[in-house]
Amino acid sequence: MKLVVTVVGKDRVGIIAAVTKILADNDVNILSINQNILNGFFNMILFAEADENKIRLVDLQDAMKVQGEKIGVEIKTQHQDIFDVMHKV
Repeated sequence: MKLVVTVVGKDRVGIIAAVTKILADNDVNILSINQNILNGFFNMILFAEADENKIRLVDLQDAMKVQGEKIGVEIKTQHQDIFDVMHKV
């Protein structure tokens, strides 16, 4: 399954490491990352691919939510099809 992970919050050391560690621990392959910092706020969008037989989307969403709370950012993980429909112009 193709995934989109978005991260927003106050910039701090270790955000990318915290997010990508969860992905690596669950055999999720990162396809593309784009991040920027504007006025002290971190914003990242990450495209990834996961094997549905190894990790359920809901479990990955839960893990990312917990990690986001730990590091003080909001992390959303969605199936790319849902993301595409929500952002279609």
